[in-house]
Parts: sequence; structure tokens; C-alpha cells
Amino acid sequence: MHQYIPNTEAEQLRMLNEVGIASFEELLESIPEALRFQGDLPLSPAKSEIEHKQDVLNIASGDANTTSHVSFLGAGSYDHFIPHVVDVLISRSEFYTAYTPYQAEVSQGTLQAMYEYQSMICELTGMDLANSSMYDGASAMAEACLLAARHTRRNKILISRSVNPVYVDVAITYAHHQGLEFEFIDIEDGITNLDNLKSVLDATIAGVVIQNPNFYGGLEDLAAIKTSITDPKTQLIAVVNPISLNLLEAPGKLGVDIVVGEGQSLGNHMSFGGPYLGFMAVKEPLIRKVPGRIAGESVDVNGKRAFVMVLRTREQDIRRERATSNICTNQGLNALAACIYMSALGKNGLRRVAELCTQKAHYLGDSIDSLEGYALQTEHYFNEFVVEVPGSAKALIKRAAEAGFFAGVSLSQFEDNADNKLLVAVTEKRSKTEMDSLVQFLEGYSV
Repeated sequence: MHQYIPNTEAEQLRMLNEVGIASFEELLESIPEALRFQGDLPLSPAKSEIEHKQDVLNIASGDANTTSHVSFLGAGSYDHFIPHVVDVLISRSEFYTAYTPYQAEVSQGTLQAMYEYQSMICELTGMDLANSSMYDGASAMAEACLLAARHTRRNKILISRSVNPVYVDVAITYAHHQGLEFEFIDIEDGITNLDNLKSVLDATIAGVVIQNPNFYGGLEDLAAIKTSITDPKTQLIAVVNPISLNLLEAPGKLGVDIVVGEGQSLGNHMSFGGPYLGFMAVKEPLIRKVPGRIAGESVDVNGKRAFVMVLRTREQDIRRERATSNICTNQGLNALAACIYMSALGKNGLRRVAELCTQKAHYLGDSIDSLEGYALQTEHYFNEFVVEVPGSAKALIKRAAEAGFFAGVSLSQFEDNADNKLLVAVTEKRSKTEMDSLVQFLEGYSV
């Protein structure tokens, strides 16, 4: 009996006899012999579980991660502190095995978690309603563009060049067969150029996409951008960092119509790039056009508090041609992690995280700017900024990794003529000692 194959050779023979063949090889007759592997697989001798575990640990120890290195990585993924309670609770089997509730009202716990998550996202963004999460920040932005097009019955989207270029690529891919057209707004000194925006606005524009803080860390003037959009049908879409909203004015109070973003920083680990969590919040007129699902609160026949599935506009629930998206289960467990994280920290704790991020980022930014050969390129920022470094940013990143730092992200992978530009992010986890050590490394670095 093989340990990992659940049937014996006698059982295999009975199955072969049942289908009228004598051997497993007969099943492969349609495959030319030249394409079949001959002989035994080059596998090492069998090992015990203890030996296998040690092998895996040895392989894992070769990875550079945020435990072995001090991380200043950003560009959409951030090394925030996550209270242990988050991982403990989302590891409960009733949470991590839950799927979209098809008989929704039976799943009161799942619905309540969705409802609480939506409520917190609305509180953060200042919007009227939120759905129960998206796949990630990039797809959330793409869905927002499609939502604006559906609502306005227009097909042109303006996107600032200060928006995360990866998000832009995803939006263009999403819209490939949707008939959307994209036009880009120029930037000046790292933020959106209002004059250029005004010059390209017309009655064909479905939505304007602005990221704040933007990809380069700069703070955009959402109120001024909203004022520039004189056509009431044109939707203003804001891509935001949820942690920053604990300091910055809520986009809903600045006239934004659709707010989306990446929720990884809300209690989700960096996890080598995913899975992550997209969020979307909108003004009330857009409620029936929102993708995904919305949970609501009601009362049952006995007058007790109850949670219900208010809206689920996917192709499995309504006529396919009227579905807004194939978004379904999406990132329910990640959304739960965000819900627990926000609950654990509370309003004051979240604000303190935001304060520490911006205070420490400005301390490090000013310290680097004072070094010979380095120049800070971002004037007003939350927790992320661009630095001009001596020589190649990629070469600096490599040397910094050898010294125990993830120094940042090279902008050369996103734009031309940016070989010497480094995007640096700072979170509340970074200590003064760690930041001073990075500055000391940069000071001693030579091309």
C-alpha cells in the first residue's frame, strides 16, 4: 500500500478491468512513445517527516523577508504591524473555510462580518456605502472605471500619470473588450497638473481617476480636482491608502463619487505579493451598479437583529447581461482580517498608526535629503517619497539587501529615465535606530 495513493494494486486492477483494459500503460496509447518519460523518476530516497520538515526549513531560510531585513518597501504593499489577534481569529475554521453564502440568511456570522467591514470602510472613506470587498486594489480601480462608464453611459476615462502604473495596466486589461478608452493627465512636480486636466475634460468623460497619496507619495488636492470637473455626470474616482485616511480628510467629504484602494495595510501580511484585498465605496446613486455584494442589517419575524444579503449583482444571481461583474467570493477572509484589525486598534489606534507613519517618514526623508548626492523629490507626502540617488537605484537596492535593508523600489521598472530614482516607504514599525542605520548605509554607499 502506497502511503499517498489511496488504493492498492488489486483495487487498481479491478478499476482497469472495469473499463476493459489490462494495464495503466494502455491508457496512454494515444500519447506517442517519444513524448513519454522512460525509466524511473530521478527522485531522492524516501525521507521521514522530520527530515522533510528540516529540508523545507533550510530552503525557507534562504528567503530574504521582513523578519530578516528592515523593509522600506512600498508601491502598494507595506510592512505594518499586525496584532496577533488578527491571525488567531481568521484561523478559526468557521472563517477560513467560508464561501459565499448561497442561502445567505443562514450564514449570520458571515453576513455580520461583511456588514461590519462595510461599515468601517464607509467610516474611513466618508462614503454612503461599501461592498464586501474586491480582489485587490488594482482590480478595484478597474471595476470603478467600468462602474463610471455604466452610470454615465460614456466610454472615456481620464487617469492621472501619478496613479500606480500596475493599476493602470490592470484597468486597460479589464477594459480590453469593454469599449473603454483611456486618456492620461500629465503630472508636474510629482502631482496631477490641474491645467492639463481642465484642458482634456469634456462631455465624453465618464470618470477621472486620481490616486491620493499618489504612486510617488505626493498628496493630491482632491477638492481642487473636484472643482475642476464642471460636468455633474463625470465621476471622480479616488484611489486611496486607507491608513492615510486617519489623518487626511475623507474623500467622501471632498466630493469624490467612487473610492477604491488596496486594503493590504489593514491587517494583511505582505505575503510576497498576495492575496490582497481591494475595497470600494460609493455615493448612494451608484448602489445598484456596484459590483460584488452588499450585506445589510434588518430584523427577523421575532423582532431580533438579523443580517441579510441586500445586493448581489453577479451573473449567477441575475440575468447574465445585467450582471455588473463576476466578482463573487472575492477576498472574504482578507476583508475579515481588515475588519478585525480596525476593531482591535479602534479609531484612536488607527490615527496613531497614521501619525507614526507620517512622522517617521518625514524624519527619514529629511535625513536622506541632507546627505551629499541624495535629493528628496517629493514635497508633500504621507509615508512614501521619491529620492534621487547617486548612480543606479537598482544597484543601490542590491547592495542595501546585502547589508540587511530593503531600501525601496526602483522607479526604472515603471518609467523611462528613472534609473536613479528610489521610492521609499516608512511605516509605524520602523524604529529610529533602523532609520538611522539606513541613513548611515546610504552615507557610506559609493557607486
